Amino acid sequence: MFHRVSSVQPRPGYILDVCFQDGTRRYYDVSQLFSRWEVFQTLNQVQGLFEQVKVDAGGYGVSWNDDLDLSCNELWENGIQMGGEIGA
Repeated sequence: MFHRVSSVQPRPGYILDVCFQDGTRRYYDVSQLFSRWEVFQTLNQVQGLFEQVKVDAGGYGVSWNDDLDLSCNELWENGIQMGGEIGA
């Protein structure tokens, strides 16, 4: 089952505030990917790139460019339900 994304907002500290089509909101800490996937370090190195995040067509994820994207399932499964502590 896909938990499709309806909107995404970049927040300080490389946090994404993701709203899903069922109304659920989750925080996703993108900085955890900097050490695991070299390509994500670009978000830390290119000023203003992180803020350019957008929802992919159909809501199946979010992306910054052709090389940087996250699936809706990644955001759902590893995001923190809004109201929880970021980094917990």
